[in-house]
Amino acid sequence: MALNVSVVSADSEVWAGTASQIVAKTVEGEIGILGGHEPLLALLAQGEVRVTTADGEKITVDAEGGFLSVDHDTVTIVAGRAAIAA
Repeated sequence: MALNVSVVSADSEVWAGTASQIVAKTVEGEIGILGGHEPLLALLAQGEVRVTTADGEKITVDAEGGFLSVDHDTVTIVAGRAAIAA
């Protein structure tokens, strides 16, 4: 199952698309999200959000603060600051 993902910062959309996997750093530790994941709301810690797109491309976003929400294979990541890593 594919995940519909949106990564936004306080002032812009950083990345949106379809992914097979998300790995993010939360205040309680690192979490992995796959299709069919149960609903979840987590606070983001400063660190990387790693996205594996549906076609296998790896995207890394540096995020600071905010939250991650999972509901019906839709993942929304809202960070105070976020940018695609160089």
